[in-house]
Amino acid sequence: MYIFNTLSRKKEQLKTIEPGKVKIYACGPTVYNFIHIGNARPICVFDTLRRYLEYRGFEVTFVQNFTDIDDKIIKRANEEGSTYDKIAEKYIAEYWTDVQGMNVRKADIHPKATENIAEIIEMVSDLQAKGFAYEVEGDVYFRTKKFAEYGKLSHQPLEDLAAGARIAIGDIKEDPMDFALWKAAKPDEPYWDSPWGHGRPGWHIECSAMNRKYLGTTIDIHCGGQDLIFPHHENEIAQSETCNGAPFANYWIHNGYINVDNEKMSKSLGNFKTVRDVAQVYGYEPIRYFIISAHYRKPINYSIEIIEQCKAALERLYNCKENLENYIASAESAAIEEAYKEAVDAKKSDFIASMDDDLNTADALAAVFELVRLANTAVAENKGKESAEYALALFNELTDVLGLVYQKKEDSLDEQVEALIEQRTKARAEKNWAEADRIRDELKAMGIVLKDTPQGVTWSKA
Repeated sequence: MYIFNTLSRKKEQLKTIEPGKVKIYACGPTVYNFIHIGNARPICVFDTLRRYLEYRGFEVTFVQNFTDIDDKIIKRANEEGSTYDKIAEKYIAEYWTDVQGMNVRKADIHPKATENIAEIIEMVSDLQAKGFAYEVEGDVYFRTKKFAEYGKLSHQPLEDLAAGARIAIGDIKEDPMDFALWKAAKPDEPYWDSPWGHGRPGWHIECSAMNRKYLGTTIDIHCGGQDLIFPHHENEIAQSETCNGAPFANYWIHNGYINVDNEKMSKSLGNFKTVRDVAQVYGYEPIRYFIISAHYRKPINYSIEIIEQCKAALERLYNCKENLENYIASAESAAIEEAYKEAVDAKKSDFIASMDDDLNTADALAAVFELVRLANTAVAENKGKESAEYALALFNELTDVLGLVYQKKEDSLDEQVEALIEQRTKARAEKNWAEADRIRDELKAMGIVLKDTPQGVTWSKA
């Protein structure tokens, strides 16, 4: 498998530290609000990466943190008359609702910053002992210029990165590019005891400390959104490599931005879309489909038209699965034609080739839809039970890697709906088309859509 490494700016063959095993750290959310569709992109992309690596036989250890202490969390707590920990707990619960709705699997470990204060303090102390950190009035800062390779991830010299930085009057930092490792507590703020007095961790240091604790000094893959390249990931590298004396991560993977109606998403423009808001109208699965329908490094545009297209594409996938299952239930056995088997196998090869090429989910989806075409052929041409089962097995295999087609149809309808479907079937048998159409419309009003197929009547929720 080849992946684009932000550090080298080129595709590289994935070679893990320990053969057959992959250690991945993904930067998680700061939990002070509902996640938006921009947050959803790395969540879904790196869930798909994890699924694919496991599909290819790797043993994956996946860590994704929660930032549960931060200026924004404290601000939200004050606005709601609550406490930082209750706000964090509330929005972590809302996070789980949204990500589980998008069929995102839980990480192996979900550490929180506040659960790792001792490890954070230890790392800051190590950096201070090495002369890379200094304390001023309870704040501790990292000496950026002392790390010679600073800027190697964003591929900019320190002078360019510093061009936009300014030292405000009374600023206590030695240099504008120095960043906070530990922040002295302000009045009425939550705090922890430390060698520098009451305070709390800076944003960047928490990920470095949790990486080291849960995955070791060097990991295989560190991933996140493009917006994290600088300063967050740049600062993580500086801290970790200075402290640990070893490379921090061998591969850095970053996803592109999401725009809304071809504009940058922002509250000021009124185009801010939370996952919850979109899901209430279209459901969660179209959001996941939308995210993986494009290559992860490319910018993508959200619009009502596009999300409706995603919903329609998903309907094609569900119809394929349903048609195969119904056909298999009544089809007679017949040997699989070798040409048909080879055609189905070729779609698996196409899928793997696409995913091996820098997680190209767009082309992988194209291979799935080619498989759909072949699957529909098995039913339409009555190729027999075995051919349909062969196509269905691969369909389930590949859609599971992408995290799609995970909604389960209810096993039974309530008695009223069952009775209406039976009445309609009887009306059709008696060629009472007007009555059959009336019952169809009644069911539609109840949110039940019928579909007449050669194998019988199927249904779905509208």
